[in-house]
Amino acid sequence: MLAPLLGSISGERILIYLFARKEGYARGIARFFKTDLSPIQKKLERLEAGGILASRLAGRTRLYSINPRYPFKAELENLLDKALTFYPANEREALLMNRRRPRRSGKPL
Repeated sequence: MLAPLLGSISGERILIYLFARKEGYARGIARFFKTDLSPIQKKLERLEAGGILASRLAGRTRLYSINPRYPFKAELENLLDKALTFYPANEREALLMNRRRPRRSGKPL
């Protein structure tokens, strides 16, 4: 949906993922969208060089997030919020559900 505006589907995927989950890393984004890692890494580097994204190291993993100092951060987040409403319901729920640890064994669903 935003690919024509952003120049690539990778850019749309990265920004939607980071908007929904607040931060992420290249391999996690690629796995979520079941795509190749290389275009995601290249687009992350371009977005960071452009000041749209900020990154930090957590151990050996580089975590990316939307740059809080980006001048158009509020407008970008409004655009991403609107775009997220047009995603299919199952994909939107998967993006917004951010489980980080496994369920306790024996716990009922």
